[in-house]
Amino acid sequence: MKRFIYTGNPSRIIFGSGRSAEVGAAVEALGCRRALVLSTPHQKAEAQALSQRLGSLSVGVFAGAVMHTPVDVTEAALKVVNDTEADCVVSLGGGSTTGLGKAIAYRTDLPQVVIPTTYAGSEVTPILGQTEGGRKTTVRNASILPEVVIYDPDLTLGLPVGMSVTSGLNAMAHAVEGLYAQDRNPVSTLMALDGLRAFRDSLPVLINNPRQAEARAEALYGAWLCGTVLGTVGMALHHKICHTLGGSFDTPHAETHAVMLPHTSAFNAEAARTELSAAADLFGGSIGGGLWDFAKSIGAPLSLKDFGLTEADLDRAAEIATENPYWNPRPIDRKSIRTLLQQAWEGVRPD
Repeated sequence: MKRFIYTGNPSRIIFGSGRSAEVGAAVEALGCRRALVLSTPHQKAEAQALSQRLGSLSVGVFAGAVMHTPVDVTEAALKVVNDTEADCVVSLGGGSTTGLGKAIAYRTDLPQVVIPTTYAGSEVTPILGQTEGGRKTTVRNASILPEVVIYDPDLTLGLPVGMSVTSGLNAMAHAVEGLYAQDRNPVSTLMALDGLRAFRDSLPVLINNPRQAEARAEALYGAWLCGTVLGTVGMALHHKICHTLGGSFDTPHAETHAVMLPHTSAFNAEAARTELSAAADLFGGSIGGGLWDFAKSIGAPLSLKDFGLTEADLDRAAEIATENPYWNPRPIDRKSIRTLLQQAWEGVRPD
């Protein structure tokens, strides 16, 4: 038998159409009475509507969440938490809002209820990525894990197609890296493969019919699976590079994952051939090329060049990404990572 350790994260998952209506009951079940609703500026109206539905259970809205969880934004939100005497946060939205809620919880240990409206997956992890001084760092702590996550596919029916695609590929990256993680286990592997299958089957449907309810539910199910993998095992080269690009060059989070996934998968394909074989079969037999073909077929971005990065930026990115590298199944060096980044910058299909 294989040797492994499996530790499940103790979040309460509420999944199903219309179940976001249960948010008030979820707040009360945590013993809380003063919830601060969080969102991005773009979703401020939805957050205000949620605050009104919570009634006396809500102390207001902070709608300042942004990508990469800048520390200064967290500090501004903490002031509102203190001023309102909030005893929990309700995060409505995608990874940016979830990240802000987790940053608040890390500093205050306040309970969190998360209502995801994208496929980010970070809502089921005890991991916080935050940016300060042009560098993105990550921290893992039990206080960061949200206590309750409410997955309501109805809230994703209006998610734009482009965001659905990049958010889905972002989640898929968690699963791919989980397959060859140092601390992988049979449960994380099963969840990773089913999560990849769920997105493979649902995203092409959503391209043609964004409001197809079954496909939306399947994609959100995939997000839960892939996010749970992210929270259970360690990540490797792919996440290190994406954190470097996002934190130091402010590239868009999900889009960066979408572009990099085929290239980082191809980079590790030989070193992790056995671990990636079942995933490769899902995408035509070649993990790197197959994921690139899949991404292209659903209209995903394919080139870092489109984010305004220059070739000179790639030199600096390769240097930062190899300064304190994550464990990876294939050894890395600055030259090999610079070559990988060049291919992703050009948007070519990886071998």
